[in-house]
Amino acid sequence: MVTVEDVRRLAATFPRSSEHLIRDRIKFRVGSIVYVAFSRDETLMGFAFPKEERAALVAAEPDKFLLPPESDLRFNWVVARLAVLDPDEMRELVLEAWRMVVPKKVYAAYVG
Repeated sequence: MVTVEDVRRLAATFPRSSEHLIRDRIKFRVGSIVYVAFSRDETLMGFAFPKEERAALVAAEPDKFLLPPESDLRFNWVVARLAVLDPDEMRELVLEAWRMVVPKKVYAAYVG
């Protein structure tokens, strides 16, 4: 099972990433753009994800992934249940979410 602390340790390694507590929810941002956010009870993790691919992700693993609330469908966003995510999968999802919001040269320097 993945925890907020696991994500916190990973996000701390990303350039320009910062953690914020907004309305009792932990969020990770680059500038003003949120790339990961947790539910208040820390059982769900929302993360940046391409809109055109999210339906396939949710359909492939509906026990693990779900669509965001209807009000957030306009954003590049999907939600995962932390209890069924493994650490490697979390690392991949969070890294890719961060990649979507950080400048390309920052990402290239990080992985290079």
